[in-house]
Amino acid sequence: MTIKVFGHKSPDTDSTGSALIWAWYLSEIAGTPAEAKLLGTPNTEAAFVVGKWGFETPEIISEVSAGDDVVIVDTNNPAELPAAINEANVIQIIDHHKLTGGLETKSPIDITIKPLACTATIMHQLMGEDAAKMPDNIKGAMLSCILSDTLEFRSPTTTPVDRALAEALAGELNLDLGAYAAEMFEAKSDISAFSDAELIRMDSKEYAVDGIKFRVSVLETTAPKLVLDRKASLMESFKAVEAEDGVDQVLLFVVDILNEEATLFVPNDLVKGVAEKSFGATVEGDQVVLPGVMSRKKQIIPSLKV
Repeated sequence: MTIKVFGHKSPDTDSTGSALIWAWYLSEIAGTPAEAKLLGTPNTEAAFVVGKWGFETPEIISEVSAGDDVVIVDTNNPAELPAAINEANVIQIIDHHKLTGGLETKSPIDITIKPLACTATIMHQLMGEDAAKMPDNIKGAMLSCILSDTLEFRSPTTTPVDRALAEALAGELNLDLGAYAAEMFEAKSDISAFSDAELIRMDSKEYAVDGIKFRVSVLETTAPKLVLDRKASLMESFKAVEAEDGVDQVLLFVVDILNEEATLFVPNDLVKGVAEKSFGATVEGDQVVLPGVMSRKKQIIPSLKV
């Protein structure tokens, strides 16, 4: 049986690239047939990476069944996975997020969760000497994952391990690391084809604080004006997304990669209170700039208070 390898819903570069990397490793090195899958349309940066390195876009699936062998990458949160994930035969998890709980497996499995910036970096460690067998497209996917999740080493999640691996891969691929990162971020910043609801859900995770369910959305961009110009319609769309997704409030952070800051949209008093209590911000009007805030995982989610 072919193993399905996939990451979280709303697939970004690390979720997409890591699925491709590990499916290659299982099939070509471990001798276990595997295929990368996606739980949604990849974002513009991930789609750029897939095309840049000559991959076919993995099949998009929405469900798994009891007979499926599954490897989960870049998440361990059931809310980000198919509803029937506990009915499938999950055989491995590779992740760099906090342990969420709620997954139930049919037998003991192989779990690796490490405090590194990127799932692909963990995969390189797991490969050991076999990492030397990676073809250029797998190296390119791995480099892309690291640059994306670290925002080219600007994110506080970056570790020396991630940076050293990225620099080594760029050298092996004869790539100018900065120029390639700029290409990726340009692709990520192109939001012209997306509706407001699609933007809100593009890079989004559900998180509850004191019984209030938030959809915490992040848009990382080198062109924040393109998002900020749509502020009024985006905030109006919060209501529909909240109703459709069963959450109490959308929190939308526009991360300015180059200026290393985030702008939080403030549509009401609840979000104003979140901004003030969580980040010590002074809120005037319907947005607030949060200097130095770059990472949902390390800076936003752990800080949230209501």
